[in-house]
Amino acid sequence: DAPGIAYAIASGAIASGVGYAIWYTVLPLLRATSAATLQLSVPVIAAVGGILFLGEALSLRLILAAAAILGGIALVIFEKR
Repeated sequence: DAPGIAYAIASGAIASGVGYAIWYTVLPLLRATSAATLQLSVPVIAAVGGILFLGEALSLRLILAAAAILGGIALVIFEKR
């Protein structure tokens, strides 16, 4: 219904606005490679949030995808050292 759509739009706008405000506050403190690497973890964070807060199913496909993403991030982080 219309109020539900309005609430969804408002909450999405607020969540996005707060997220961008935090990101652009922290961004100047990070090196470009660190910022790019951290940004790649966003899908994993969103998936974990869906599992914890929305009761989404934890599947083998999700585990493998998260492992691939986090493994790639680990390669970048440890290669720099």
